[in-house]
Amino acid sequence: MALYRTRFAPSPTGRLHLGHAASAFAVWDEAAMIGADVLLRIEDIDQTRCRPEYETGIYEDLAWLGCGWAGPVRRQSEHFAEYEAALNVLRARGLVYRCFLTRREIAARLPAGADPDEGGLVSHPLAPEDEARRLELNAPFAWRLSLSAARAALGPDYDTLSYPVWADRQGLRTVPARPERFGDVVLARKDTPTSYHLACCHDDALQGITHVIRGEDLRDVTSVHTLLQALMGWPQPVYHFHPLILGPDGKKLSKRFGDKSLSDYRKEGMTPDDIRAMTRAG
Repeated sequence: MALYRTRFAPSPTGRLHLGHAASAFAVWDEAAMIGADVLLRIEDIDQTRCRPEYETGIYEDLAWLGCGWAGPVRRQSEHFAEYEAALNVLRARGLVYRCFLTRREIAARLPAGADPDEGGLVSHPLAPEDEARRLELNAPFAWRLSLSAARAALGPDYDTLSYPVWADRQGLRTVPARPERFGDVVLARKDTPTSYHLACCHDDALQGITHVIRGEDLRDVTSVHTLLQALMGWPQPVYHFHPLILGPDGKKLSKRFGDKSLSDYRKEGMTPDDIRAMTRAG
């Protein structure tokens, strides 16, 4: 077993496209450089959008690209009880609360000029009798992480939260974390026992991930993960952020909007070397 571990963690909500290939190349290339094992994790907590045929497609596309992985594949949908247990630890410490308001409803209550995307999505627990009434009515809710409770739990350590980033030309540097930018993030919902944030951090700790190689679009949310790691006592990996492949409109490629899949390129006779060249050009 290698000293270091990283992971590739796609969601089976569509076929992989050029952006996923760029991410896969970044993960496997850096793993080869530092001598790390690559684990494959299927992030399929969204049971409405994830489909078995897309998961099969992930295996096919990675095999075609020449990306092999160590050990068994971890499918998050098989481990909901583990994420619920982690949530219960936070519940027992008073760090999460039931929120019966939608994002839009919270934003509507903000003072004039407040930005919901810059720390404005902060709510609060209901009074016990009000919460009991909502639960009797079977009202939907989300479990939100309370920033104020997290700050109180960590004390002075909250203000020194940071995460290590490896940049090729700059070496290892420490980046201050700003979880307050995201307000009280959702960690689970009434009918979904986990969110991306909780499941991702839980699995990185469980699987001994030492290096997380992810796209630039996930740089900011690493602050939330840093906070969760501190609250749960989970080890902190080193992060590396790779550039994104953008479409002609300048936006990130997306399975949801039908961007061309790797299987389409394969049917056209393109090779993995062609795909690598395209990711570099992009």
